Amino acid sequence: MTDQGDPSIARSDPSLTDAADVARALAVDPETGLTAAEAARRLAEHGPNELRSTKKNPLWRRILAQFTDPLIILLLVAVAISVVAWIVEGAHGWPIDAVVIGAIIILNAVLGLVQEARAEQAVAALSVMTQAQSTVLRDGELRTVASAELVPGDLLVLGEGDQVGADGRLLRASALRIAEASLTGESEAVEKSATTLPEPVPLGDRLDMVYKGTAVARGTGRAIVTETGMATQMGAIATMLDETREEATPLQQEVGRIGRLLGRIVIVIAIVVMLTITLIEGIRTPADFVTILLLGVSLAVAAVPEGLPAIMSVVLALGVQRMAKQHAVVKQLSSVETLGSASVICTDKTGTLTTNQMTIERIVTASGTVDLSGAGYAPIGRAAVNGEPLEPGALRTEAQIVLGAGSLANDAQLAEHEGVWEIEGDPTEAAFLVAAHKLDGTVEATEQYGRIGDVPFSSERKMMSTVHRRADGTAVVLSKGAPDVLLERCTGVRVGDAVVPLTPERKAAALADIEALSQAAYRTLGVAYREAPEFGATGPTGGSGASDATGGSGVSDATGGSGVSDAAGESDATGARAGGASGPIVEPDESHERDLVYAGAVGIIDPPRPEVPPAITEAHRAGVRVIMITGDHPATAARIAADLGIVEPGQAAALTGTQLDALDDEAFAQAVRDVSVFARVAPEHKLRIVDALQDDGLVVAMTGDGVNDAPALKSADIGIAMGITGTEVTKEAANMVLADDDFATIVEAVREGRVIFDNIRKFLRYLLYSNMGEVLTVFFGVVFAGVLGLSDASNESIVLPLLATQILWINLVTDSAPALAMGVDPEIDDVMARPPRGMHERAIDGRMWVGIVTTGVTMAVVTLVTLDLFLPGGLIPGETGTVDVARTAGFTVLVFMALLTAFVARSATRSAFHGLFSNRWLVGAFVLGVVLQVLVVTWAPLQVAFGTAALDGAHWLWCAVAATSVLWVDEIRKAFVRATDRRRAASGIPAVRDAGRRVAGDGGSRHPSSLP
Repeated sequence: MTDQGDPSIARSDPSLTDAADVARALAVDPETGLTAAEAARRLAEHGPNELRSTKKNPLWRRILAQFTDPLIILLLVAVAISVVAWIVEGAHGWPIDAVVIGAIIILNAVLGLVQEARAEQAVAALSVMTQAQSTVLRDGELRTVASAELVPGDLLVLGEGDQVGADGRLLRASALRIAEASLTGESEAVEKSATTLPEPVPLGDRLDMVYKGTAVARGTGRAIVTETGMATQMGAIATMLDETREEATPLQQEVGRIGRLLGRIVIVIAIVVMLTITLIEGIRTPADFVTILLLGVSLAVAAVPEGLPAIMSVVLALGVQRMAKQHAVVKQLSSVETLGSASVICTDKTGTLTTNQMTIERIVTASGTVDLSGAGYAPIGRAAVNGEPLEPGALRTEAQIVLGAGSLANDAQLAEHEGVWEIEGDPTEAAFLVAAHKLDGTVEATEQYGRIGDVPFSSERKMMSTVHRRADGTAVVLSKGAPDVLLERCTGVRVGDAVVPLTPERKAAALADIEALSQAAYRTLGVAYREAPEFGATGPTGGSGASDATGGSGVSDATGGSGVSDAAGESDATGARAGGASGPIVEPDESHERDLVYAGAVGIIDPPRPEVPPAITEAHRAGVRVIMITGDHPATAARIAADLGIVEPGQAAALTGTQLDALDDEAFAQAVRDVSVFARVAPEHKLRIVDALQDDGLVVAMTGDGVNDAPALKSADIGIAMGITGTEVTKEAANMVLADDDFATIVEAVREGRVIFDNIRKFLRYLLYSNMGEVLTVFFGVVFAGVLGLSDASNESIVLPLLATQILWINLVTDSAPALAMGVDPEIDDVMARPPRGMHERAIDGRMWVGIVTTGVTMAVVTLVTLDLFLPGGLIPGETGTVDVARTAGFTVLVFMALLTAFVARSATRSAFHGLFSNRWLVGAFVLGVVLQVLVVTWAPLQVAFGTAALDGAHWLWCAVAATSVLWVDEIRKAFVRATDRRRAASGIPAVRDAGRRVAGDGGSRHPSSLP
C-alpha cells in the first residue's frame, strides 16, 4: 500500500483511537504489513528510527582541539618567543627554530586527527555489530530488521525478551506485560491490552500503547508503529536531557594519573635544567634566553607522552574489532580492560556449556538397556548393549517401539539444510526423531501410520498423546511424558512380542530403572500405547497394540511424516502428522489416556560442547574460576560440571536455590566461595551470587539469555549476552554479546582482553623508556658539559648536548608509528599463565619502573659517551671533530636506541629476540624511523632545520653498534628477573598480587561438608 492515509489521526493520540482506524490512517494492512518498497520510501521520508546523538564536532573544531593541550600551548609560546627574538636580532635569514617547531606542531596535529579518525571508525563499526533488532510483518512475511529501519505503519511482532523498537498502538495482546521502568519509572511490568482507552490518561496508564526503549517481560503481541526516532516518547525525554559527561574508566584514570605524575616530574626537571644552564653558561643575549627556554619546553613536551590517550583509544578499538571476528562483540571500548581482569566466569549451562541439542543416549525397557552413540541433531550413531551391537530379539523390539512411538507422538520436525541438521519445535521431541534413525529398521517400519488426532502436552498432566491410524484402518493411542505419571495410567508392560500385566513388582522395577537414569543425570521420558478401536475405521484388531520390528514400531520414514526431510533436504510441510492412512480427524481427550501399555523410557541429555573442556582447563590455568548457574536439575548440573572439569568428580553436589534461601548472609557468602555449581536457581539468586563474589573483591563475568537474567548481567562487571538465544533486553543490558553462544569464546575474549592490556603496557613502557633516555641525556649532558668536552669544543654561548628541535624530532619519530604498531602486537608472554590482574593494580608497577630507569640510564650514558668520543677533549681521547658532528652522532645514537626499545619493551621478562619479526607493523615502523633519521642527517634542507652535520662511515658504524647496547643491557636485566622468578617458584613463594584477593582457579568446593 502506498497511500499514506491521514497520519494525523494516528498521531494525535493513538491510545484513544481504534486500532483499525490507526491502521487505515497509516495506510497499512494489519494482515500483511507494509511492502518492502513502501517501508523503504517511508524510511527515506522519516529518517532512521534513532535518537538524536550528540552533534559531531566539525573539522575546524577537531583541528583546533589539537592545539589546546597545555604542552602544545607551551610550544606555541616558544615559537612566538623565538620569532620575537629573531626580529629583535635583525630578522636575518629564516627563524629556523620557529619554523621547525611550528612544522612539528602541525605534523603532530595531523597524527592526532588520524588517530581520532581511526578510533571513530572502529567504534562506528562496533555500533553496527550491536544494532538492536525488531521483528516486523512485511509483504505478509515475518522479517527481522534493524530497529533503526522501523517506519510509521510497520507491524511490530512482539515476544518475550524483545526490546520495543518504536512507539506503537497495540493490535492484539496475549498475556502481554511490558517493563516500562526506563520510561515511566514503574518497577512492575505493566499488563497491556489492545482495547481502546475511553479517555486521555497519563503515559504510564496507556495500556493499549507500547513505547520505544521498553521491554517485553512476558507474552506476545502485535502493534502498529505510530512514531519513530525523536518523535517517540523516549525521544521527547532525550530532548530534555543535557549532555552528560562520561566517567573515565579505571585504565583511563590510571593513564591520566601517570600523565600528571610525569608532567610534574618533567616540569621540575625542565626547570632544574634551565636553571643549571643559566648558572653554568649564563645568559648574555636574548638568543641565549630563547635557546634555554626552547630547550626546557622541548624537554617537557618530549618527556610527557601526550599522545597516549589517543593511541590507547586506537589500540582498544582495533582489539575490540579482533574480538568481534572471534564472535565476541564488546559494546564499549572501556569493557575490554575489565574483561581482561575477569577472575570469575558465572555461566549458564544450556547452549553455552552444552550444545543445546537434546540427545537420547539410553533406552530402558523391561528386557534391559540400550545405549545410543552420536550427539546432536545429525542422525548418525548406532545402538549397542554393553558395547556390542544390538542384536534382534526382545530388547531390540522394545527399543524400536519406544523410539517409534516417541517419534510419532511428536510435534517437532527435523530437516537437513546444506549439510546441517536443524530442528523446528521442542528439542526434547526432536531427540526421538534423531534416535529413530540410529536403530536400523525403526523409521522404515512405520510408513502405515497417519496422525488423526492429539491431546496436547500440558504442565499439569506432564504428558501428551496422539492418535494414529494404520493402513488397515485400525488405530492406536501413543503417549509420552513423565515416566512416573505415565506408569499410573498403565495396566500392562511390553516384554518382547507380548504384553504382560503391570504387576507391582514390574512397576517397581520400571521406577528403579527411571531413578537410575535420573541419578546418571539424564532427563527421562516414558513411552506407552494402547489399541484404540473407538478410532479405528474397521474396528478393533485384537492385536498387541504395537507392531514388531517388521510391522511398524510407530515411526514414519523420511517421506512418511516423522518430521524428517526427504533426500532433497526440504522439510515435510505437515511434519509428524503426515504419512500412513490418515483418514478423518478425531478429537481425543484425557479419558483416552487409560489402560496403556508401558513400553519403556529414554534418558536424554544435552551433551557438552567438545570445545568447552579445554576452554575450562585454560580458564583455570589463567586463575579464572568457572561457576555454573543453571535452572536445570541438580544431578544433571553436577554431572555436566564434572564432565567439563568445572569440579572434580566426587566433589560437593550442586546447591539449589531452595538451599541457598535457607542460608544467612555469612553462610551464603561462604557457599559462593566453596561451591561452583548452582542448580534450580531463580534470577534473584544469580544477582545475589554475583554480588557476593564482587564483595570478595573478584571481577565477575556473567552470562545470560533471558529477560530475567538482565539484572544480574547489569550488576556483573562484565555482562555477557547470548547472541543466538539471547533476548534484546539481555543484549541491551550486557557489555558483550556472544555471537555463537559458546563458552570457549568467552575464554578467548578474556585472553584477547589480557593481550590488549598487555599491549597498552607495552607502548606505555616503550614511551617511558625512550622519554627517560631523552631527559637524562639532556640533564646530565648539561651538568657534565665541561667534563665531556662540549664547552671547550664550541664557540656557542650556550652549549647543549641536544638541540630543542632534535628533541622534538625524537618525540615525533618514536612516539607515533612504533607506539601504534605495539598496540597490535601479537601475544608475546603467555597471558593465560598468570592470575587475573587486580582492578586496582597499577599499570606501571615497581618492576616496570626498574626497567624504565635502567633503560633510560643506558640510553643517556651511551649517548653522552658518543658525544665525548667524537670531541677532541673530555674523558675519552677522541678524534678532532666539531660539536655539530659529535652532537649529530649522539642524536643519531639516541634515535636508534629509542627505536630499538620498541623491541625491548614488548615483554617485561622475555628476550627481545623472541618473535622478533612477528609484528610486521613494528618492523616497518622501525625501518621507517631509521630512514627518516638518515634523511635528517644527510639531506641539506633537514640538516639546516635540525642542526645536523654529515657523518662518515665510521660514525654510522659506531652509531649502529652503540645503539644495540640498549638491547644487551636489557637482556641481562631480564635474565636476572627470570632467574629470580624461578627461584621464587622453586621455593614456593607466589607471585606478588593484590592483597586479599582470592586465587579463583581452584575449580570448586574446598569444604563440601560444611554445606547442606
